[in-house]
Amino acid sequence: MITVHNRNQLTLGRQLRQFRRLRGMKQDHIADLLGVSQGLVSRWEAGLHTPSPALCHRLERLLGSDADPATDTALRRLIENATEPVHLICDASHVLLAASPARESEWGSWATPFIGTSLWRFATTEIVASEERLSDRGWFEDTDPGQLLIETGGNGSREMRILPSTLRWERIALAGGRIGRLVTTIAFA
Repeated sequence: MITVHNRNQLTLGRQLRQFRRLRGMKQDHIADLLGVSQGLVSRWEAGLHTPSPALCHRLERLLGSDADPATDTALRRLIENATEPVHLICDASHVLLAASPARESEWGSWATPFIGTSLWRFATTEIVASEERLSDRGWFEDTDPGQLLIETGGNGSREMRILPSTLRWERIALAGGRIGRLVTTIAFA
């Protein structure tokens, strides 16, 4: 969900730019889909303009349009049966696609209520900072960026806790040309 005023939320412009880059879309195409000008899309991406609530809702639907948890069934099944703490999100929208029982235990929460929704609101300060540096690290380029190790503190959330740990982020191709992010806890602090 796009929450432009939430401190832990990616800026709308960054989300939109990532969405376009991952799909090889131009601003003109986004503008056509939303019935706005290319210049307005450019201003959103630059953080110079905030869309109306109605356009925010349409953007939310667009950014989450490919995040169908029913796709990639075999991969989802592998993750749901994994013994290590791992989950899969849509790389563009941070929508949860699958989680292992070990991840649910770490979160202190069942994954089911969160499937199909963005986990971004639970991100720690360190995760937000790492996300903001992904472009600089070549994460969104056509070449394989490999994996990234992220050190994070806890988030203090009772709804879905993140513990101080080292996370491994890996990009993974999904159905329909989407890109997923496999997030694995490799060590606890």
